[in-house]
Formats: sequence, C-alpha cells, structure tokens
Amino acid sequence: MNEHIEQTKSEVLDAAKQMIRTGLVAAVWGNVSARVPGTDLVVITPSGVEYETLTLEMLCVLDMGTGQMVEGTLKPSSESPLHLAVYRARGDVFGVMHTHSTYASAFSCARQEIPPLIEDLAQVCGGPVSVADYALPGSEDVGRNVVESLGTKGAVLMANHGVVGVGNTVSEALRVCQIVEKGAQICAIAKSIGEPVLLSDEDVTWLREKYTTVYGQQKER
Repeated sequence: MNEHIEQTKSEVLDAAKQMIRTGLVAAVWGNVSARVPGTDLVVITPSGVEYETLTLEMLCVLDMGTGQMVEGTLKPSSESPLHLAVYRARGDVFGVMHTHSTYASAFSCARQEIPPLIEDLAQVCGGPVSVADYALPGSEDVGRNVVESLGTKGAVLMANHGVVGVGNTVSEALRVCQIVEKGAQICAIAKSIGEPVLLSDEDVTWLREKYTTVYGQQKER
C-alpha cells in the first residue's frame, strides 16, 4: 500500500505544480487530490501552502469515508469535503482539481454555463459545463451542489468561485481544467464576434463516448 500512496503523492505534487505554472490558480488558492488505487484513501494538497514550495512530505492523506487525516502534519485543504463528496459519488473518478482560472471563473460569476462549442471541451466534459449553486467555501453544501451539477460529466463551475475538473487520473483532471479554461476563452471571443454555433447533442455524445472508450493509449490502474 505504501508504494501506491507514494506514487499517488508524486502525481498530486506534479499536478499541483503544473496547475500554478500554467496559470490556472494564483498564489495559494485552488487544490488538488487523487484517490489511492485499491484503497479508500485520498491524497490532497495542504491549506495555504505556496505550490512552488510544496513537497511530498507536505501532502495530506485522508480517509475517504470519515474525512479524517491518516497521514501528514499540515492541515489539509479547506475544500477537502468537496473532494471527498465527489469521490463518494463517482467511483470512476481518481483525480479532482479545483482551479480559479480567469475566463472560466468569469463565467461562474455571470452564472452562465460554458457550452460545448469545440470538440475537445465536448470530449473531456461530455456536455456544457454547468454552474453549481453558490455555497460558502469549505462547507458541506459546496460538495452537495457540485456533485448534483457535475452528474457524470468531467467538469462543473462553482458559482462566483471557479472550476472543478475530474478524471480517471489526477493528470486527466488537470487536462480537463485546462480545456475548460480554453473553452471559456473561445466562447467569450466567439460571443464578441457573433452568435456562437453549438455542436449538436448527438455530436457531443459521440465525441464523449469515443474519448472515454478509445482515445489515447490503454492505461492500467
């Protein structure tokens, strides 16, 4: 088990550093987690630590069922209840990332969903990126609202807050958050040019299915 925990920690650390380096968050905001394969354990980033200074030893390990910390010395992210709620609701999810990227957050403040204008957004999200009802950060309501609006899709907006992206790995969750931000930028630009034309529901369903079943290389978990 220790080997799986250490591997998961490495994946979370890498995703967290990519998150800050690619501009998905600023300073200490946002958070990243991953489920340890074959266990009910979740590795998550600590609260209020600069990502560039983050080390493996600073990461926290939580029990998914109880939410109690089983390894680590720092306080876990205040959004731990959100991450755990997603894992409990979605057995297919092994990585969760919460970001505050600029364009996607702007859509969350306008309480407008990001439509599937482009193929990659349709592939990673499986439809429009909906807006979950607002709740105060760190509250149990945040998790409930996110799970309800997320459904079986790959991402959701948190009203007046930011983005939650999920995936079968934490690197996939990072990819989702990057594509959501790109999709939000494209949508904003397209609206300034004219009326965007959406992909059909049938095309979105086909793109999502192909992405989740045959796209990329076979991965074992």
